[in-house]
Amino acid sequence: MYKLKNIISQALIFNSLFALGITEATAAGANVGLATVANQTVEANGIKFSFRSFGKKTGTPIVFLQHFTGTMDYWDPAVIDGLAKSHQVIVFNNTGMGHTTGKVADSIDQMTKDANAFINALGYKQVDLVGFSMGGFIAQELAAAHPDKIRKLVLVGTSNKGGGDHLLKVLGEAFAQANIDPRQYLFFTQTANSQAAAKEFIARSSTRKDRDPEISKEDMNSHAKALITWANTPDPEFSLLKSIKQPVLVVQGSNDTMLDTANSIAMYQNLTNAQLVLYPDSGHGSLFQYPADFVSKVANFLN
Repeated sequence: MYKLKNIISQALIFNSLFALGITEATAAGANVGLATVANQTVEANGIKFSFRSFGKKTGTPIVFLQHFTGTMDYWDPAVIDGLAKSHQVIVFNNTGMGHTTGKVADSIDQMTKDANAFINALGYKQVDLVGFSMGGFIAQELAAAHPDKIRKLVLVGTSNKGGGDHLLKVLGEAFAQANIDPRQYLFFTQTANSQAAAKEFIARSSTRKDRDPEISKEDMNSHAKALITWANTPDPEFSLLKSIKQPVLVVQGSNDTMLDTANSIAMYQNLTNAQLVLYPDSGHGSLFQYPADFVSKVANFLN
């Protein structure tokens, strides 16, 4: 078992590598998208949340919940911009992340409360959620606690509560890889096709010029505590999943080694109203390997 302090130290390398290879933003005059839209702020409970919102103004807006250590700039423009063609899309930095003020929470419970405060501040009566990885933990908690506010949710590359048996081991292995962005190891399989998709995703997600600040070591420690605690808190009866009555789309890669693919199948089996998508030759970040198909399936599900 890898020690938590080693994971935190190695994760700093993870985020430093994320910042490499940043190129100029989309040329002036291009359509508004994740890489070009202006940052906005909204205040709730004394926290000034940074967010970006654009897309079609009709229908239920989609709020995106991000992975461990990730800011708005770690979303794939192919996914966000693709869904913006049919929906209002909202990406944001939760408390203490990026340009959002306050102290990063060290529990999923507090992150959920903060995300709920952000959604309330936007003034929407109802939203859909896309939760990726740790964001999927928050999405589950939000859907269970606020059934009238959360209409539908998409859970991607995530797990049921207590399903993080291999999390620390795989994170440690990823950070030990030399001369590659750890996302290539964590989010994709090691086949030629998957690794080619990894490089394309990393290039797409590195295009914004005025990027969010990277997470600090102290805040990464808080993120890690929240991630590991929730993922290792037993819920043998799947009580959280069974309390979620909204329609759910579970999306996963065929070989997620960080949050086992088997967990997504268990989620599908224990949710009241769920559909399951499994992508071939893919890992934790299947939505980034198959962005066009993911956008199509999510748009159809939400509509």
